[in-house]
Amino acid sequence: MSYESKFMAQAIRLAVDNVKSGNGGPFGAVVVKNGEVISTGVNSVTSSNDPTAHAEVIAIREACKKLNSFQLDDCEIYASCEPCPMCLGAIYWARPVTLYFAGTKKDAANIGFDDSFIYEEINIPYQKRKIITEHIEHPETLAPFIEWKNKVDKIKY
Repeated sequence: MSYESKFMAQAIRLAVDNVKSGNGGPFGAVVVKNGEVISTGVNSVTSSNDPTAHAEVIAIREACKKLNSFQLDDCEIYASCEPCPMCLGAIYWARPVTLYFAGTKKDAANIGFDDSFIYEEINIPYQKRKIITEHIEHPETLAPFIEWKNKVDKIKY
């Protein structure tokens, strides 16, 4: 079994075991650095009542804690399925070297996990999205940005 196949098999096993446990949906993720598993995650949306508790997000959070870093430098992420838009965004923010996935978003859609509407919504002007979204102009809108720009000891990310 190849290096990548070994970690992907672990992500898939996590997903299968998660379904059997009743903890959440059929998704698992593994974060690896230098050939060592740093963290794992499974979907626990329904058991935790947290819509952000996707396998990849949980694995990223745990890995960052263990590595004491807000980035996953030199890490790989193995996901049992192609990440949803939220997880893909989190993965990009975490900046791993590589993302590997097994099932596709079409495979997920075929069993009721269809994220295509989110991909479509992202490309629609906010005024036309399904969730009412309004821009509120406020005199202090730029205050946080000005504060950040002028902060001498900021940690850039």
